[in-house]
Amino acid sequence: MQAGKSLSPLLTDLYEMTMAAAYYRREMCSPATFSLFVREYPSHRGYLVSAGLEHVLDYLEAFQFDQKDLGYLKDTGLFPGEFLDYLETIRFTGNVHAIPEGRLFFKDEPVLEITAPIIEAQLLESFVINVINLQVSIATKASRCVHAAQGRNLIDFSLRRTQGMDAGLKVARASYLAGFGGTSNVLGGKAYGIPISGTMAHSFITSFEEEIVAFRAFAETFPDNTVLLIDTYDTIAGAKKAAEVGKEMERRGYSLKGVRLDSGDMAQLSKDVRKVLTDCGLESVKIFASGAFDEYKITDVLQKGAEIDAFGIGTKMGVSADAPYTDMAYKLVQYGNRPVLKLSTGKKTLVSKKQVFRTRTDTRIIQDSIALREEEMEGEPLLKPVMEKGERTDPQEPLATMRQRFSEEFALLDDCYKALKDPDEFPVKLGPELKKLQEKVVRKVIKKELGES
Repeated sequence: MQAGKSLSPLLTDLYEMTMAAAYYRREMCSPATFSLFVREYPSHRGYLVSAGLEHVLDYLEAFQFDQKDLGYLKDTGLFPGEFLDYLETIRFTGNVHAIPEGRLFFKDEPVLEITAPIIEAQLLESFVINVINLQVSIATKASRCVHAAQGRNLIDFSLRRTQGMDAGLKVARASYLAGFGGTSNVLGGKAYGIPISGTMAHSFITSFEEEIVAFRAFAETFPDNTVLLIDTYDTIAGAKKAAEVGKEMERRGYSLKGVRLDSGDMAQLSKDVRKVLTDCGLESVKIFASGAFDEYKITDVLQKGAEIDAFGIGTKMGVSADAPYTDMAYKLVQYGNRPVLKLSTGKKTLVSKKQVFRTRTDTRIIQDSIALREEEMEGEPLLKPVMEKGERTDPQEPLATMRQRFSEEFALLDDCYKALKDPDEFPVKLGPELKKLQEKVVRKVIKKELGES
């Protein structure tokens, strides 16, 4: 789904436009490199998952101001006519290097770098951060749920409480990339080729005179995919009725697929429900649980011995409730041939075009090094050229490929970095040439801007 193709370049902050106008007036058109990175980890995170790149590339391919955009800008009275004439002709002509979706990255590492004439590159800032920030946040949160579930299936149930329609779609995509088994979001399933999954709401049960009648109605409609919600009135009583319907299905040559818990003491109830099902000879029926789950609640119920086979994960994953954003920045690191940086307290940046090298063994990843783009270092270079002169270097990648890439790399990350609370910090160092250039530019800036030697 090429969501970016329907979006206007006006999806940006005003200061991107005013800076672009000033660049144009001063005839500043040299290539500029902007680096996208996360300054600090969100709470209790020890890694991040790359996600959202495909939507950025879609947007760059289609980047163009139409007549309605230009008419609106003219009506604001803010911009000179010759600048608006220039915007009518502008397209993205630059290069993009990025860490592929599904790979892990760490703070300070560029997940993406864009090199283009400075007006083009500047106008992209707000959109790029918006797209990548959301999907990185969600993919990282979802991956923690996957880790906590210890191989149990997880389904995205978050659509109704995500922050808007677009976020609902992106959450379905990012959570599937990070290991979820499917989504309840039907449009998300269609758009991204994700398996769709769902059961019923309590309204379905209460619309019938009796709970068991509701169960029978659903089983008759979906005999090959019957999962019954059993907590509307009393979970154990509901389980017994579900078991009765399950036996009726067996006599017709079908099988009850599962029951769903949505409230109460999930650990104890799952054990009690499992006993009801086992006593009725329905050992193969799965117990599915939903209701305010995330990695913390999953861990809690499993530590208490819950007999839950799969989870529906909704609100807390869909908004990454405990860490709803990353401290992501898109900063100029080179203009023309001049490396540049910020020295602001707590917001210092690394100069120049960069590469990230990852060293590993057959069984684990060991260390990353942030280096200059042309620097030679031990390890695998993570940033790949994905767009040159405004065109993709490769066809759009299937989401299934990204998902497999994540699964393989996540398995190589030591559990100490995956810890749900106070994880260890993965070792990331600077390459010697980058470190040398960084120190040189810092000295130069301090001398020039602060008058210090």
